[in-house]
Amino acid sequence: MGWTKRILRADRTRQLLCRLVAAYIRLVHATSRFTTEAGEVPAEYWREGKPFILAFWHGRLLMAPMAWPRDAAMNMLISGHTDGRIIADAIRHFGLGTIVGSKSKGGSSALRAIVRALNGGQNVGFTPDGPRGPCMRASAGVIAAARLGRVPIIPLSYATTQRRLLGSWDRFHLALPFSRGLFLWGEPVLVPSDADATEQERLRLLLEDRMNALTAEADRRCGHAPIDPAPAVRAPLP
Repeated sequence: MGWTKRILRADRTRQLLCRLVAAYIRLVHATSRFTTEAGEVPAEYWREGKPFILAFWHGRLLMAPMAWPRDAAMNMLISGHTDGRIIADAIRHFGLGTIVGSKSKGGSSALRAIVRALNGGQNVGFTPDGPRGPCMRASAGVIAAARLGRVPIIPLSYATTQRRLLGSWDRFHLALPFSRGLFLWGEPVLVPSDADATEQERLRLLLEDRMNALTAEADRRCGHAPIDPAPAVRAPLP
């Protein structure tokens, strides 16, 4: 194990890093002017106490907690890797819970935990391209969770005028202080409980297209060229 991983796995170091991340998110939000569009879409579900799955790209994770009200129960699906634990500890500063799992490890147990949370009236946050990509391409897991939990998926994206676009696999959007920011909510994607494999694939592509359209629109309106997703991987239809 490398020395950086050993340092990050140390509880005190990780806790300090998480506090710094949470403080940075608050700094960016406090020094910037954020606006929200189509916020009435999730607000209707919050008012009626109806759970849903929140979907946003891994590269737009940083400021996502600031789009969520603290009085609405939320559990974020995070990976069991070191970086996932850092994210989990950081978002707890915003009153958000976590469910540990990923496509490659702990996927089935995570899916069961997601469905239990949804059936219990709690919302679940998903990064459909996490934790390893491909960038801005939705996995089938989010559709399976929505089908089994009998809830809609509501996409979210954001951009800020001041940013650093990192060279990571997810093209991470590092929002900078003293920006203008825009949160964009999308229309719900409804997944019938009896959807067959063909319909689930169609809805996966629909969600992916809506999320990419929201992200491109947020970027354009904040003065940035849209980011190209990774090459599409089309699942074969039966």
